[in-house]
Amino acid sequence: MRGGGLLVAGTTSDAGKSVVTAGICRWLVRQGIKVAPFKGQNMSLNSFVTREGAEIGRAQAMQAQAARVEPTALMNPVLLKPGSDRSSQVVLMGRPVGELSARGYHGGRQKELFEPVLACLDELRSTYDAVICEGAGSPAEINLRRTDIVNMGIARAAELPVVVVGDIDRGGVFAQFFGTTALLAPEDQRLIAGYLVNKFRGDVTLLEPGLDMLHGLTGRRTLGVLPYAHGLGIDEEDGLRVSLRGAVRESVVAPPVGEDVLRVAVCAVPLMSNFTDVDALAAEPGVVVRFVDRAEELVDADLVVVPGTRGTVKALAWLRERGLADALARRAAEGRPVLGICGGFQALSEHIEDEVESKAGSVAGLGLLPVQVRFAVEKTLARPVGEALGERVEGYEIHHGVADVQGGEPFLDGCRVGAVWGTHWHGSLESDGFRRAFLREVAAAAGRRFVPAPDTSFGALREDQLDRLGDLIEEHADTDALLRLIEQGPPEGLPFVPPGAP
Repeated sequence: MRGGGLLVAGTTSDAGKSVVTAGICRWLVRQGIKVAPFKGQNMSLNSFVTREGAEIGRAQAMQAQAARVEPTALMNPVLLKPGSDRSSQVVLMGRPVGELSARGYHGGRQKELFEPVLACLDELRSTYDAVICEGAGSPAEINLRRTDIVNMGIARAAELPVVVVGDIDRGGVFAQFFGTTALLAPEDQRLIAGYLVNKFRGDVTLLEPGLDMLHGLTGRRTLGVLPYAHGLGIDEEDGLRVSLRGAVRESVVAPPVGEDVLRVAVCAVPLMSNFTDVDALAAEPGVVVRFVDRAEELVDADLVVVPGTRGTVKALAWLRERGLADALARRAAEGRPVLGICGGFQALSEHIEDEVESKAGSVAGLGLLPVQVRFAVEKTLARPVGEALGERVEGYEIHHGVADVQGGEPFLDGCRVGAVWGTHWHGSLESDGFRRAFLREVAAAAGRRFVPAPDTSFGALREDQLDRLGDLIEEHADTDALLRLIEQGPPEGLPFVPPGAP
């Protein structure tokens, strides 16, 4: 038996597709419906490793958690990891298969991937009662419609009803809904079943006349107005699109347990990947996490994190150009804490040989850790478990760089010298006992009277966020209408909105 389905599209990137998809998944599973998320093609530098060792977008891993199922490569068969403005690594079914320019991908390779993507969706629909699909960008990118495998291409092939999400906080949402619909061909328009307004602030009754007019213009109802909710920007997809300079990761409201707060500065390196690693720090009461790109912003930081990056050599050059490399060296000499994660760990090494990622050959690292790095063609994808600072640690690895550790104290798969730590393990700070032990070390080295909260559970906080997403759908969306679409497919007789795509 084939399960039902729904595609959540958006008027723009960052309209809220990922969190709405997660919210629908959580609402459905609370109704006793076996549900899975799906995104045919994802462009993201925030990725995750499944238990079978496949790399997928972190957003789909988060949506799987919302659905209370184990994430698999079927849920995100194509992942594009940008290496520059014009090229990306193509990851198919969790494994890298090559590097392609945007022209090369849209010029032919994307068409070849359509059948595998559709096969993954079919397999999920044969296993689950419902599959909630997430689109990418906007379905009205008419220049890319011919090769689309993630928006209307997959919706038309699988006969999926489509709900379009728009971010009203940005303004112009009525024009976005109307224009998105009117730019689609008749065959695509017949699948557009309704709209969802996201991030609304204020009195909904003031919005209703506009929603009525939109219904009159398009023949389609708005199926919900979701209020603006703080603290739900979890597992964002794109490290290229949004500049994080000066952004502060939202943290819990609870005051610090000790007398001091801890200030964490995250170097916003180019092609930053898995910056969600620091969310577990921001979840601690009294820890303030900020993204920075200037040397002077490291002066008052108690901990500096050099995060993962898809371009280690490019990140090294950036750190040197901005004076951050010298600032990190001064911190190390003064015994002030620095943590390098994955590409950031590689940047802290003595030497790098890279004929794979940047093809730059021999490059000097920052020399803060006694490590030699060699880039391998084969990517390491793993879910390690270990111990550090007397605590159990779980993580995941996604890297081409192979580290030869030649000194220091062992630290996960890396090492520690003084107050400088380095590891390839993403997600290690989500292990509560280890995170508390690490923060105690940081506070001691920084001379801060900071005390980690004894009961902060990152897993419980994440579950609370996902429940809040489910609540938003349950309380502010027409769930009866959503369920009808999932079970019965696109409604008949939806009108055409001119002019349509050429």
